[in-house]
Amino acid sequence: MTFSPDVRAFFEPRTCSVQYVVACPATKRCAIIDPVLDYDEKSGSVRTDSADAILAFIDEEKLELEWILDTHPHADHFSAADYLKSRTGAPTAIGAQITEVQKLWKAIYNWPDLATDGSQWDRLWKDDEQFRIGDMDVRVLFSPGHTLASIAYVVGDAAFIHDTLFMPDSGSARADFPGGDAARLWQSIQDILSLPEETRLFTGHDYQPDGREPRWQSTVAEQRSSNIHLQKAATQEAYVALREERDRTLPMPKLILHALQVNIRAGRLPEPEANGSRYLKIPLGAFGDVPWGKA
Repeated sequence: MTFSPDVRAFFEPRTCSVQYVVACPATKRCAIIDPVLDYDEKSGSVRTDSADAILAFIDEEKLELEWILDTHPHADHFSAADYLKSRTGAPTAIGAQITEVQKLWKAIYNWPDLATDGSQWDRLWKDDEQFRIGDMDVRVLFSPGHTLASIAYVVGDAAFIHDTLFMPDSGSARADFPGGDAARLWQSIQDILSLPEETRLFTGHDYQPDGREPRWQSTVAEQRSSNIHLQKAATQEAYVALREERDRTLPMPKLILHALQVNIRAGRLPEPEANGSRYLKIPLGAFGDVPWGKA
């Protein structure tokens, strides 16, 4: 019989990100998935409100934190993995292909001192590797396309699928970031849709089309029957054409150049300089001629 973990979602409205606590009902041990470190690009301010709310929930529910997990290096928010590790001592983990992402962004940032061996995390997961949260087995599902390093976590009847499929009325994730690939994303989506049809799918963002309330949970069956991108594109060739055409119209996320230099280091902020301040490095023209967002 497939077990059913307890799942609590935390929606972060500034970046429309969804963070999760997944817990073993029998042992009360848990993991945090894709935590957000709050950042205001207008002032350069960093806060920990979102991460602290998760810690407060864990404390209130008397859970024991075993893992701090990221699904991929995020382009639209800072990861709170390093902060949460400093508060709890729990180990951090991400997919093993993070080393390839580090190498790619090391060149973009012209960052000769960046370690590209993934040593910023405590554990790098390989495809189909298994580990445990309490009494629950967790399977790692390599799911690239949105990024080179994306993975999903399959825990009983739940799968945390990050930026692959969004809610059915929102379609799927973009695949035009450095290292992204629409054909690989199609294959990753097929892997997810091969899970049992009742599997609960928890996505990494919800952009609230038509202003509806945030949603983040669907099922394999619902995605198969009503995802707007899969309805329009039933083959890999058609999907790649749809995805690439749409991606050509999208501006880059406003925080991508801010966030990647933090997230390829497991959420570590830049080291303080001689005056005690930290500085982000923003390369100009990193993406060439791309659409601009609204002012």
